Amino acid sequence: MFSGNVPYVASRAKARRQALMDKARLRQLINQSPDQLTNTVAESGYQNEINLYASRYTGGDLVEAALAHNLENELDNMLSHCQGKVRKVVEIYSSRYEYQNAKAVLRAVANGIEAEKLSKDILPDLNDINTPWIKILESSDDLRSAAQQMRRKSFGSALTNLPEDARLAHYEDALDRHYFAASLRALGHSGNDSRYLRNVLATEIDHRNILNVLEASAFGIEGNDLYEELIPGGRLMPQRSLSSIANGGRSAMMDVLRGNAKFDIAGFEEALQTSEKERSLDAVVTWLHAREYAQMQKMSYLHPVSALPIVYYIAMKVKEVTDLRMIVRGRFAGLPPEILEAHIL
Repeated sequence: MFSGNVPYVASRAKARRQALMDKARLRQLINQSPDQLTNTVAESGYQNEINLYASRYTGGDLVEAALAHNLENELDNMLSHCQGKVRKVVEIYSSRYEYQNAKAVLRAVANGIEAEKLSKDILPDLNDINTPWIKILESSDDLRSAAQQMRRKSFGSALTNLPEDARLAHYEDALDRHYFAASLRALGHSGNDSRYLRNVLATEIDHRNILNVLEASAFGIEGNDLYEELIPGGRLMPQRSLSSIANGGRSAMMDVLRGNAKFDIAGFEEALQTSEKERSLDAVVTWLHAREYAQMQKMSYLHPVSALPIVYYIAMKVKEVTDLRMIVRGRFAGLPPEILEAHIL
């Protein structure tokens, strides 16, 4: 079938990526009033979803439901065009969103959030893709019962093997560990696209571990408690260094990072200083995200006839929806444009 041809799918992904909003367009949105936002988002490729939910929601709820619905269908649509090895690689990356759905349900269970609220903000119920997740929430009394209902998922055993008294953080950590371990294992070492995606995942692992160490340092967590929060598979902080980092905390992590010639330690330390002044990790998170996006951007041209342009489009589509949701939430909550610009642009 022609749609399964790799050049066709890669070029399709490239065309869709070029249609995504650029920084100038996002800046225009940030500076619009909340009343203008709904129409502008609709005109930017989300009209069908806005129309679908217009009879049920208004304002920010309407836009959020439309954005979530559009993203879910777009991911499903792109994957449906992929075949063979390309589909396998794309599926490895896109499967992370099933893990995110599991987290959303578990958080709702832990925090006593009703299915109606979840289906409005996170998992729109007019999309059949979300029906099983909403049913899990409706049938769950606690985290354990929710995990039992997810036992047939690829990550089911990682959840059901947790102790009876496991907290929400333990379930989320188990999902993260399973996703990265399963993905790295499935990618193997063959093929340019597989190798590059392994590097991307390793970078994400390193960044999560950096944030885990910084957060643990702020709360005085160290030793085995910190070690259990660290995810193996990174390159900046390889598995052999995790034990010493867990015992030595932030200073030990900084020593390991300084020893890596490929890591911009000066830029990182500057972001750290800003975070300390602001008493928030926002500056570090922003710096790490910029590092991830710079690495992801190479996917658009390194191997043009492969799974990489498709994965890159998916990542950028998710970023667009994430940015739009932040803009919508912020503007409807009354945040000034300059605060949103600092976090998005």
